[in-house]
Amino acid sequence: MKGAIYARVSTDKESQVSSLERQVEELQEAASLWGVEIEKVISEQASGYDIEREGMFAIMNLVENQQIDCLLVQDDTRLGRGNAKMALIHYFFKNRTVIYTLNHQGELVLSETESMVLDIVSVVEAYQRKLHNAKISRGMQKAVGKGYSPEKNLKGLHNGGRSKKEVPVEEIVRLRDKGLTFHEIAATLRGLGYDLSKATANRRYNDYQQMKQNMSNNPVKDSDA
Repeated sequence: MKGAIYARVSTDKESQVSSLERQVEELQEAASLWGVEIEKVISEQASGYDIEREGMFAIMNLVENQQIDCLLVQDDTRLGRGNAKMALIHYFFKNRTVIYTLNHQGELVLSETESMVLDIVSVVEAYQRKLHNAKISRGMQKAVGKGYSPEKNLKGLHNGGRSKKEVPVEEIVRLRDKGLTFHEIAATLRGLGYDLSKATANRRYNDYQQMKQNMSNNPVKDSDA
């Protein structure tokens, strides 16, 4: 198993600096006992209530790049304090990164209250996904009801299901002309694999209309023979 060590103190006092060094040493010894191969050691001086910590961002990059399977800390307060701690624990659990602590001599054990908070957050996230999918479905149904045929209009629809990098401006215009809002347009095209926000749909539509206006004001004239 590959892991990273994260050590934190809140101030730069000499006693705290020595505490930082001690945390790292003890965690390295524990990693050896637990059979964890340490990929990175990160130490920083920052408040536990601050969510924006460079050291923690570095740890998150390791998680997202799948470079580590676990995180080693002295105790859960080294992750953070208050809401910051719960947000980070939720992040690591969601990304299937095990948290080991010296305090628990192994995997982090949550209190009953902490477990309840994470359960509530998970339920809320699940319903947010349902709402998001319902919006996409609603936008698609409205577009189809107005005569939109995605299988005819969109090219490369079956190319392995990968997201398209280019935004189909002509489809934005077509859907807008059918009376859909930019929110519904974005939801419809996201459902077809395009990475598109409401703001982008609005901007691309306005750019298209501006281009049409410019062409109308400056028609191309045939050159004399």
